[in-house]
Amino acid sequence: MITTTISDFRKDIKRYLDNVTLNFETLIINRGKDKGVVIMSIEEYNSLSATQHELSSRANEKRLDSAIEKLKKGKSFPKDLEPV
Repeated sequence: MITTTISDFRKDIKRYLDNVTLNFETLIINRGKDKGVVIMSIEEYNSLSATQHELSSRANEKRLDSAIEKLKKGKSFPKDLEPV
């Protein structure tokens, strides 16, 4: 995670954005007391959105927890998936 001020961000915006996109960094730009902006790569954003969606319902959360427990206990099995 990188933290900077809006002034420093303006001075070197390309370097900051390259760090975010190339190094999967999260950038926090402080804009005063208790104010700020977070910048992240689209890949990171999509990953967080997918995780939030998967955990958005209690039923999905239970299915994921069950699958994790099966993996931990070695009760999973490989399955060939048909191409779409």
